[in-house]
Amino acid sequence: MIMALVVLGVIVLAPSLKLLIEQRAQIASLQKSVDAAKHHVSGLKSQVARWDDPAYIEAQARNRLLFVFPGDYSYLVIPDKAATTSTDGAPISKHIQNTQVDWVKSLTSSIFSAGLSTEPASKLGTDSGGGTLISPTLGSTSSGPTSSGTPAGTPTKNPGMTGVGQ
Repeated sequence: MIMALVVLGVIVLAPSLKLLIEQRAQIASLQKSVDAAKHHVSGLKSQVARWDDPAYIEAQARNRLLFVFPGDYSYLVIPDKAATTSTDGAPISKHIQNTQVDWVKSLTSSIFSAGLSTEPASKLGTDSGGGTLISPTLGSTSSGPTSSGTPAGTPTKNPGMTGVGQ
């Protein structure tokens, strides 16, 4: 009879005992992760506290952003083992090269070719989405006379601006 009671007790208590052991192991692993998170938070709090110090902010601005005080000289040292090829594999020249493009001539020819276009105004005044574009020289999209009495499309001088073509 006693043997039957012991076997019955083991059968009844074994699943509960197994569940208790699993829960204790899970609690221990969660406690370790909580301790690690607390340690990480304390490290982050100390980093935030550093930013309250003006000397630390000054040091970070000097190191990260290369800021200097007025009158100070900043030197940028380039290491000797700099890359000798670009990202596409072409060799980088050690000599200064001049471009063969005259950007001023390209800019002025672009302005003149845009102004002398043979496209109708209806095609030039809309974008690909069907909206109306503002004319860069006139500042409006009207097709009638402007407020100054000149017809739309006639370039006018703006006395407050200076630049190319004025």
